[in-house]
Amino acid sequence: MDFLLVNKTRLLLLAVFGLSLVEVFVFGEESSEFTFLLQAGKSDCFFQRAIQNGTMEVEYQVIGGAGMDVDFTILNPEGAPLVAETRRSDGVHVVEPTVEGDYQVCFDNSFSHFSEKMVFFELYVEGQGGDVGGDEEWAGLEEMDENMLQYKLQDMREYMDSVQKRLERSRQMQTVLRAFEARDRNLLDDNLWRVSFWSCASVLVMLCVALTQVYTVRKLFDDKRRICT
Repeated sequence: MDFLLVNKTRLLLLAVFGLSLVEVFVFGEESSEFTFLLQAGKSDCFFQRAIQNGTMEVEYQVIGGAGMDVDFTILNPEGAPLVAETRRSDGVHVVEPTVEGDYQVCFDNSFSHFSEKMVFFELYVEGQGGDVGGDEEWAGLEEMDENMLQYKLQDMREYMDSVQKRLERSRQMQTVLRAFEARDRNLLDDNLWRVSFWSCASVLVMLCVALTQVYTVRKLFDDKRRICT
């Protein structure tokens, strides 16, 4: 059973989550998505660079493997734990404000000795990188004649930033929904295999019992005594 589960997990990883890492740098934000197999009895850590007074959001989901749970930890650049969870299948955590340095996001499956887990997680960091085009382009436009501008540049920039952030959050929500869908499909396939297996086993047991009863009844009426005529 574990062997079949491992094979289905690997096939699901290759078919549904062909991408391994996607990074987008827009409007001072960074979004990273990753799906990986966490081996039984092991732990994996990922590092994310953050700047001073930024915001980091981590969302994870176990979408495959027996038990659907892992241990989750977030460590600050000094190695001190900020978040520590045990045997959880999903979670969302926000670190704010951040300090400059490398944060560690760790997933631990050491409590499981046989089953590997498929884990999806997403990192969303605000305050990374810089604006597209930089402030210099906007500063250059501000030097133009005010009569040529119908709207204030600052208002336009705030509106564009707001639209961009909402579009980015929408994309993140769609990615998370795909992870939930993959987990549900994996559970459905696993439950279907179990139901089919035990249904076949029950049918075989019923057939064996029926044959045994027929044989027993026939033996009760089997009279081998000789009748003299």
